[in-house]
Amino acid sequence: MTSTIRKFIFHDLQTIEGYIDPPDALVFLSLLQGQQERSFTGALAEIGVFYGRSYFLLRKISGDDAPILAIDLFNIGRTVDGGSAQYSRFLENGRRLGMHVDEEMVIRGDSTMLEPARLTDKIGKIRFFSIDGGHMLRHVAADSRLAMESLADHGVIAFDDTFNPAWPEVTVGMADFLRTGGGAFCAFCMTKYKTYVCRREFHAFYTSLIADSADLAAFDHVETEFLGSKVARLHNPISRRMLYELMVRSGMSAFSERVYR
Repeated sequence: MTSTIRKFIFHDLQTIEGYIDPPDALVFLSLLQGQQERSFTGALAEIGVFYGRSYFLLRKISGDDAPILAIDLFNIGRTVDGGSAQYSRFLENGRRLGMHVDEEMVIRGDSTMLEPARLTDKIGKIRFFSIDGGHMLRHVAADSRLAMESLADHGVIAFDDTFNPAWPEVTVGMADFLRTGGGAFCAFCMTKYKTYVCRREFHAFYTSLIADSADLAAFDHVETEFLGSKVARLHNPISRRMLYELMVRSGMSAFSERVYR
């Protein structure tokens, strides 16, 4: 099963416009499979769907029957009949990949205006919550509160674009979330683009999961400290990134998975 998902990550996923790269896709895979092996129950959710790259990754890993809540304004472009071009492309990507989109589990609107009960009434508690919506401080503050209050005890929140100099308020918002929550949450993993956090009592579990994951063995695991907790920073050397990009652009995406073994 893992080999099938890796093939999807390094081939099919790259046909969808979006921003989740192989390192974070492999972190998603490691975390979600680790939760499943531990029988950690709960739904999946993401704020910021774009055209569905991370959504269909979540679907591929968790299966057709898993509840996945997708939240986005879907306000990019218009079709000839006045509908959302972004939403149409999202659904079309699902049809092309043969992957199910439950439209009853799609919220087309402003995530900052949602209450946690709106989410939990639909799908129950959430075990994995990806935040990639608005990148201003007020967006991150609202979205992190929404995630925290709808998260299962064993849940993970993935913050996108942390430490990206183009979006400095994302890092401020994520740090504020960790600092003002009374120490309830802490970071356990960082990549070039994302920071992963959990409740403090599950820090050891997720730290071990990242350290022991065969799918993450290709990366250098560098221990650092962030706001009072030990964090595994997964370093992806630029030489590997360049080789991967070269293979994809040369039409060799089917073989690019070998770069990350």
